[in-house]
Amino acid sequence: MRRAPALLFPLAPLLFTLLFMLAPSLAHAADLDGATLSPMWALPFAGTLLSIALFPLIAPRFWHHHYGKIIAAWAVLFLVPFAQAFGMHAAVANAVHALLSEYIPFIALIAALYIVAGGICVRGNLHGTPRLNTGLLALGTVLASLMGTTGAAMLLIRPLLRANDNRRHVAHVVVFFIFLAANAGGALTPLGDPPLFLGFLKGVDFFWTLRNILPETLFICIALLVIFYFVDRHYYLNKEEELPQAADPTPDSAGIRIEGKRNFVLLLAVVGLVLMSGLWKPGIEFNVMGTMVGLPAAVRDVLLVVVALVSLLITPITARTGNEFNWEPILEVGKLFAGIFLTIIPVIAMLKAGTDGAFASVIRMVSDSGGQPIDSMYFWATGILSSFLDNAPTYLVFFNTAGGDPATLMTRDASTLAAISAGAVFMGANTYIGNAPNLMVKAIAESRGVRMPSFFGYMLWSICVLVPLFLVMTFIFFHV
Repeated sequence: MRRAPALLFPLAPLLFTLLFMLAPSLAHAADLDGATLSPMWALPFAGTLLSIALFPLIAPRFWHHHYGKIIAAWAVLFLVPFAQAFGMHAAVANAVHALLSEYIPFIALIAALYIVAGGICVRGNLHGTPRLNTGLLALGTVLASLMGTTGAAMLLIRPLLRANDNRRHVAHVVVFFIFLAANAGGALTPLGDPPLFLGFLKGVDFFWTLRNILPETLFICIALLVIFYFVDRHYYLNKEEELPQAADPTPDSAGIRIEGKRNFVLLLAVVGLVLMSGLWKPGIEFNVMGTMVGLPAAVRDVLLVVVALVSLLITPITARTGNEFNWEPILEVGKLFAGIFLTIIPVIAMLKAGTDGAFASVIRMVSDSGGQPIDSMYFWATGILSSFLDNAPTYLVFFNTAGGDPATLMTRDASTLAAISAGAVFMGANTYIGNAPNLMVKAIAESRGVRMPSFFGYMLWSICVLVPLFLVMTFIFFHV
């Protein structure tokens, strides 16, 4: 009985915004001068991140039942003082800007991919050996650039968990799956990861990333697959690793069968809508409280909702039941990122202020004394901020910091744009909140009984595995 409200949750911000569209007297530009803001305005955002990191450790049951209220409280702690300081119109205009230009496109795409991919059920069960697991991770890595990190992750995470549910150690399999299928694999096309999609909308050629960061992507993906194979092999060779055959929840089967195949057509529709929104240029825009919403973006987001509804209607119930499909992972992502997108408003404004803002030291780090970009610093600055902020707006900040002209960035400053793109995509794997699929994969794994690392436990994995690879990449591809 709770399915209808769950489905409507991603649409709530859209309905909220439409109310303001019907009230033109409230129209007000969402201008925010980050140079005038104190670092204190970043506290609600810091509180949001700390809540996501600490509550599951110190009060897991309380967090599970009330995380939406906690995140909403941080959003209110930002919006109310902001309205008092800058006026109600400015507060509403900036909230609507965050919802329309960032949150709604984000959650519409993520939810559509989650729902459609969740309707494709891979029946049968394979044996989770190191070779098979490495093959599934490699498949997810390839698919991520073709159907998005969310689509690839949602399609393969359940078969991967099912193949390994007779093993005692599974968390490391999911961690590397997040590294690869939910992040690094999406680096080659704008379909793969939201930052690259935003670059595509700004004018970066569709195949530019494929031509310019293919070596970096191959390096990180192949290195992670090799490391994973030996880590998984270490656990697999343990005599007590596998449960007794009678205790295997899903015994091995002779073949594999796919149910809900019509959803593959819907996945192609999602890909087509994303491409349409970048290629179709009718020049029609709508001014919503100072936020310009292009017709292609509006059509894309509405049709993504339609695709999701069609998937719910045409998918056999047995397919979603076989996937143990439920709304909690997308609800968790929707609620957490709603708070993140709201409380991040002043943080992004301060970053956009450049050397005049509170984060001037960060901006100065990426250029030398002559004002020339330092590629290695762009890689790390974009990556570190993408690990804790949303990687899409972070990409845009450094895209603009590097000049913001796609023609120049794709040619003369191609190495700098490559560093920004790689940092945003690859380092989104550093934390659970670096990229939306990370949290969804974690939630699905935990719902299947996998004991996943805590926020800091996951970061320990990324520090030990990813950071050394990023350091090597810096010296090979982004010269110091």
